[in-house]
Amino acid sequence: MSVIKKLTVSASPHVRSPQTSTGIMLDVIIALVPALIASVVIFGYKALLVTVVCVISAVLAEYLSRKVMKRHQTIGDLSAVVTGLLLAFNLPSEIPLWIAALGSVIAIVVVKQMFGGIGQNFVNPAIAARIILLVSFPTAMANWATDSKFVMTSATPLASLKAGEVTEDLPSLLDMFLGRHGGSLGEVCALALLIGGIYLIARKVISPVIPLVFVGTVAAAMFIAGKGDLEFVAYEILSGGLLLGAIFMATDYTTSPVSFKGKIIFAIGCGLITSLIRIFGSLPEGVSFSIILMNIFVPHIEKLTTAKPFGTPKRDKKAEKAAKKEKKEAAKA
Repeated sequence: MSVIKKLTVSASPHVRSPQTSTGIMLDVIIALVPALIASVVIFGYKALLVTVVCVISAVLAEYLSRKVMKRHQTIGDLSAVVTGLLLAFNLPSEIPLWIAALGSVIAIVVVKQMFGGIGQNFVNPAIAARIILLVSFPTAMANWATDSKFVMTSATPLASLKAGEVTEDLPSLLDMFLGRHGGSLGEVCALALLIGGIYLIARKVISPVIPLVFVGTVAAAMFIAGKGDLEFVAYEILSGGLLLGAIFMATDYTTSPVSFKGKIIFAIGCGLITSLIRIFGSLPEGVSFSIILMNIFVPHIEKLTTAKPFGTPKRDKKAEKAAKKEKKEAAKA
């Protein structure tokens, strides 16, 4: 019996890489573990409960939606787990669990699967779900009450910084760095986020360009807004979801530019929008809104910054204009 061999031909370049979607997502999960541990230490068992609910809801939503849509299952790539973790990290510890579960369903079904699944969504699912929850349940999303011995029940530091100056009621910069202040689960401990970011950069999962430029742009804007007050700049960097967004969400492969120039433009845009919202907006935080707005601009950024293939002839705009003019004149005749 003869054996029929098939030759698969695909367009170049043919790049082989040991990286897989599952491996990349596993690295992201590992990088998020320090922030998860910090959130449990700071906020108690409720932080772990919210995280577990978000992850289980995200995985279950992906499984059921893929089954209903009659598509092959993708829960094995761990992307749903990452989405659940990131959403949980953007929620307060006191959030009702049914709202957390609803957020996961929105992120997976509406934002991800309805656009084709992993790699097809045009905005970050976790951020989109957080914004929808923030608009739909503003009181629950701003409930920073906690019985933790590490955190006093109070407004987040960004709310106190809204006036544009450092006040006495703010935690110390050391407390800000270690996470001993109010906020969402995964955004408070800068140390844990930096450890995760360094891990991802060392593993070459993300490029440091977007996080550095994003944070640097916010720092520059706040330096101007704070009239040169470096302490004010430090509080702005350590407050809110800036580090969480810059390291783990703005660097999402699907919703961020590929080219070096594109990454810089994208990160500067995120930083500027974040700063404008923080300074002039009615909400103290702007990271989520800035990232999702820049996600929408990514196709245009890519079009403007992607290098042309070698040997591509330059467009002769004068010749094209003359040809169009001749075509119009011919049509009139």
